[in-house]
Amino acid sequence: MGSLLNKSLRTAGSSSDGTEDSDFSADLEHVKAAVRARRRSSTRLTRASLRLSQSSQDNSSSLRSGSPAAAAHDEGPDSAAESAPAAATAAPASVFSSGRRITRSQQGAANPKAKRYHLRQSRSSGSDTEANDAKQGVDQDETPPRTPTEEDERLAKELSLKEAAAHDLSHRPKRRRFHESYNFNMKCPTPGCNSLGHLTGRHERHFSISGCPLYHNLSADECKGKATTRDKQSEERTLTHRQDENRHSTRHQAPTEGQQRYKDKVTELRRKRNSGLNKEQKEKYTEHRQSHGTSREPLLENITSDYDLELFRKAQARASDDLEKLRLAGQVSEGSNMIKTIVFGRFELDTWYHSPYPEEYARLGRLFMCEFCLKYMKSQTILRRHMAKCVWKHPPGDEIYRKGNISVFEVDGKKNKIYCQNLCLLAKLFLDHKTLYYDVEPFLFYVMTEADNTGCHLVGYFSKEKNSFLNYNVSCILTMPQYMRQGYGKMLIDFSYLLSKVEEKVGSPERPLSDLGLISYRSYWKDVLLRYLNSFQGKEISIKEISQETAVNPVDIVSTLQSLQMLKYWKGKHLVLKRQDLIDDWKAKETKRGNGKTIDPTALKWTPPKGT
Repeated sequence: MGSLLNKSLRTAGSSSDGTEDSDFSADLEHVKAAVRARRRSSTRLTRASLRLSQSSQDNSSSLRSGSPAAAAHDEGPDSAAESAPAAATAAPASVFSSGRRITRSQQGAANPKAKRYHLRQSRSSGSDTEANDAKQGVDQDETPPRTPTEEDERLAKELSLKEAAAHDLSHRPKRRRFHESYNFNMKCPTPGCNSLGHLTGRHERHFSISGCPLYHNLSADECKGKATTRDKQSEERTLTHRQDENRHSTRHQAPTEGQQRYKDKVTELRRKRNSGLNKEQKEKYTEHRQSHGTSREPLLENITSDYDLELFRKAQARASDDLEKLRLAGQVSEGSNMIKTIVFGRFELDTWYHSPYPEEYARLGRLFMCEFCLKYMKSQTILRRHMAKCVWKHPPGDEIYRKGNISVFEVDGKKNKIYCQNLCLLAKLFLDHKTLYYDVEPFLFYVMTEADNTGCHLVGYFSKEKNSFLNYNVSCILTMPQYMRQGYGKMLIDFSYLLSKVEEKVGSPERPLSDLGLISYRSYWKDVLLRYLNSFQGKEISIKEISQETAVNPVDIVSTLQSLQMLKYWKGKHLVLKRQDLIDDWKAKETKRGNGKTIDPTALKWTPPKGT
């Protein structure tokens, strides 16, 4: 038994002596795998390779001396039997169970002082791998053992650095998340454009004319090339400015040599400008205008010098880039044409619905409006300059009602067309069912204002047809959001019925009513009926009499009585129940409300207009 064990160990020792190169390569592969998994530094890797080589040399020398096997053989069969299980578990188990190659580190596993290193498991397993390993061991049996050199360590270090750089993604640009900044349901309004590219050459998509390469008669690649050229020129200009900073600043300093050359170059470029267009160019321009119309920018070549045209292109790209930044910041909603807020006087109002403003204004997230003439502008600077020159302090037209600081102006849509159109566009921002925007001539607009020392501020308005065949006394009605829930809506409704009384007509609002409009009218009709029933002393009441006295349409009176459960059908007759509980509640609210927000009929100075 001892001789057999000794023979097997000698065979393993000779085999391991002949496979020292393969052992070192396997250990080196182990180091590479450890670097790839744990991303160790180069210093740790070098130390690990040195410790590994030293351990392999120690193990090989111990195997060549044959100390474990010899001791077992000399001490007798008992001690050999005790050491046999350890040797059996040290080498053969790992070979035949996992198919790993026998290395010096594995054979020295019986030594408790030797360090253990986990080797990478072979991709192939089975008898083929074992046979190949045995064959290689026989072929390389005479090869002397080799220790790692400085060249090996240098190669291992370079490999570790390359692998660490491959796993390090900090140098790569962050991938843009298009779903956060782009809404792919939006499209560019230019006919035939696929929304790809951008005039600035810095963005992948665009949704407005300002950033459309096709509208500017360019391609996406041309825009990218121009962007690269602009960047280079900007870097050169920055470098020149840094050099000029070293000069002493004086008030009348002469231009530098570079500045003088640049000035001469610009002058020469402007002299080369063609004075006019030849016949071919005129035909080309005419054909472009006829085929595209206003959907494309006119051809600008030969209109001015190339230098000035390039300056204009740069200004276009810069403005488009600024708009794109505003859009990404949420201040511009290009493509959806939805104005989010308006600056109206001292208020900034959030809009509710879309309004068909011109596109160059509709794509802005915020509009600035003059609260007196209702002109809309793009920026606070333009508004400030306009307010310094605007002479309007109240709506145009005739003031037909004034009591306290409340006034009502009658504005003819035919005489003041621009003001009435602006008023309709403003109203559409807060009304869903409004369809009247530009055809304002057949209508009269009654604008209610609140006056202070700066002027008459818009509170609300209603419009009505000059000649209504259905006796509608209101076509559209609006209370500005900053004045809602303050009683101004009922004042507008009451004023419309006051005009119907003067005209000796029965009026009704035009349908369909908006949600807020229906709530306001139902509340007004309820107050009118309860006020009438509170003062009525007779026993029989007529819907027609109520209608003639209040100017409310009978249909609206019946619907309001039904909603209040005051109209009953009994023994073939319709009865109106005088519910005292509702009348008492109405009295308490009227007392609490006071007489602040009411229309005084005596303050009206108006005669019905004749047919126009």
